[in-house]
Amino acid sequence: MEYGKKAKTTKEAHAKINLGLDIIGRRDDGYHLLRMVMQEIELHDTLVFEAIPLSEVTLYSPCTFIPLDGRNLVYKAIELIRDRYGIQDGVKVSITKKIPVAAGLAGGSADAAAAVEAMDEMFGLSISDDVKLQIGQELGADVPFCMTGGTALAEGIGEKLTGLPSIPDCRILLVKPRCSISTKEAYQAIDKVNIVSHPDIDGIVAELRENDLYGVCGRFGNVLELVSTVKHPEIENIKKKMLEFGAINAMMSGSGPTVFGVFDNDNAVRKAYEAFKAGEYSKTVYLTAPVGR
Repeated sequence: MEYGKKAKTTKEAHAKINLGLDIIGRRDDGYHLLRMVMQEIELHDTLVFEAIPLSEVTLYSPCTFIPLDGRNLVYKAIELIRDRYGIQDGVKVSITKKIPVAAGLAGGSADAAAAVEAMDEMFGLSISDDVKLQIGQELGADVPFCMTGGTALAEGIGEKLTGLPSIPDCRILLVKPRCSISTKEAYQAIDKVNIVSHPDIDGIVAELRENDLYGVCGRFGNVLELVSTVKHPEIENIKKKMLEFGAINAMMSGSGPTVFGVFDNDNAVRKAYEAFKAGEYSKTVYLTAPVGR
């Protein structure tokens, strides 16, 4: 049995936040044309992959909120690689979730990106970076970014990536309300809204290049808040509360409902973390930081 470099590997799958998210149109196939600034953060899932002689894919996880069959992006990624490269051996995967599910943090996409990397490594496939990105695009719009990580301007449907300097050093507080938001439903809802004001994506890019934390935060914008905050007013309440605790700015990530606040003061962010953990909005609260590449 030949496995290439190794028969077992462990991967960290990092979450992302959107520093800016704009919709500029739609393609004929219904996909939305986006301009986003995406930032990798330290919060991550841990996945252990093991090649096995049985020709099957088996997922394990103590998390009860994720499917462990063909609906899971990890499963889809592994099967796609097995089919494309003629791999007969199976794969067993243990998934330890830390990234909240259906939260606007790309947890599923990050796990899928980790699966592609693991398959390449375990079976010695030597897949080029360009081909990995193509595979990622087949799996989902956020998967290519999750493969490259760091900070990037994402365009098209999210697959056209331009690397950027990381957001300057800061602390990031994540609060996910008890609600969950379907990405598909959020985009369907925004189609019915007249977007009058668009986020300053170019301004965010410029401020990142100037290494100006306050400049970046001052230009935060996410058009999907127009629909998500109407249906779930707790999102706006969490944002306001973060600002009261001293966040430079706060915004919903992706299609939500997770809200992130950017802090430059350790004492302030720690007090905010403790207050949200004990408060009415959510028990799903994380203190994290950006990851630069």
